[in-house]
Amino acid sequence: MKRIIGVLFILSMAPMGFAQTGSPKPATMQAIRCARLLDVRSGAIVENPVVLIEADKIARVGSAKEIKIPAGATIMDLGNVTLLPGLFDTHVHLFLHPGPQDTQTLRESIARRTIMAVKNAEADLMAGFTSERDLGTEGAEAADVDVRNAINAGEIPGPRLQVSTQAISVEGGHEDYFGYNPAVRMIPNAQMVEGIDELKKAIRFQIKEGADFVKIYVTGPEQVRSLTDVYVVPQFTLDEMKAAVAEAARLGKKVAVHAGGGLGAEVSAEAGVYSIEHGYYLDEPTLLLMKQKGIFLVPTFTVTEWNIGQSTTPAGQARGRLVEQLRHQHFEKALALGLKIAMGSDVGPFPHGTQAEEFSWMVKYGMTPLASIQAGTINAAELMGWSDRLGSIEEGKLADLVAVPGNPLQDINALKQVEFVMKGGKVVKNNAPPNDR
Repeated sequence: MKRIIGVLFILSMAPMGFAQTGSPKPATMQAIRCARLLDVRSGAIVENPVVLIEADKIARVGSAKEIKIPAGATIMDLGNVTLLPGLFDTHVHLFLHPGPQDTQTLRESIARRTIMAVKNAEADLMAGFTSERDLGTEGAEAADVDVRNAINAGEIPGPRLQVSTQAISVEGGHEDYFGYNPAVRMIPNAQMVEGIDELKKAIRFQIKEGADFVKIYVTGPEQVRSLTDVYVVPQFTLDEMKAAVAEAARLGKKVAVHAGGGLGAEVSAEAGVYSIEHGYYLDEPTLLLMKQKGIFLVPTFTVTEWNIGQSTTPAGQARGRLVEQLRHQHFEKALALGLKIAMGSDVGPFPHGTQAEEFSWMVKYGMTPLASIQAGTINAAELMGWSDRLGSIEEGKLADLVAVPGNPLQDINALKQVEFVMKGGKVVKNNAPPNDR
């Protein structure tokens, strides 16, 4: 049934999507000029750069003194901006929007939520996020597969997507429903499993549905016991996580985990997952394991700060500030150990298109502006397995580009003001005032 809904929805959107993304096609050669270009690998600023784009790829990059623009090329002078590679957000929820989550997942139809997901994908793209990972539809089954496919087909605007469909949890665990009439049978927000056999079967099912990777909730509720003690409920054993990683690998996929910390995060690292999402309370042994095995940390500061801001009780705000303090301490340890860190905001509970705030939080909590930008470009591209085609402005890579006012190395908040977005050689946004240098 969900496939029928998805097909009908895409067919209804196709004329609008074609008008937005199907034409006009880019000229054979395009040339972009501006005040500055950031080399995200070295941190160097190239003054008065020229980027030549042929079809959907970058043909040449250098200073205006080095590169002669071919006759007949379409020239775009973006003025006093800094050009960067397209941004990544490696932890999004396109099927969520601000407001009570149960209202969305219990009362909104999958068709309605898919419409919202399409709008959210466009908002993220307009904010400069040309690549994203969706970490679960939260009850919308595998509708994210249809959104991804429609974007890839050019039928609707949005970032390049990797999707995880439903995600996996346990009965009574994270994303199961609490506080509702137990006599009423409700579809949970994740696929619930019990034991290794059901876990492996769920992985096979979700990959069959079209998942690019597997997401598992390895930890549940967090219990704040004291100013220094937070207990994070583990949901899977080491044997189960080893079986999950092995089964996903057999099918050519990797496993990302929701993990606050504690035993759940430890067994995930031991099993060799490829990313730990959130990681609010990672202890030193787990951090060392992650460093040893090259496991990415995706911190998601913005959603935590948003939730603190939404709390209406003094007790809730106090708890939020304690969580904030503890996760800051653990993040400093991760930075000191040199862990791989990818930008991920957990956008959905807060408005799509605003997640560049994550860069600012990463800087506030200890990263340099360059390191935070690298987390949202070259590091994120590595996490998603796209380093060969995205993440930096280099010859032969796809022409995913953004431009921001000023210099983000001096003021990271510039990333919240994206004025120009190009995806695959096609301009999808251009608010940059030309020739203002």
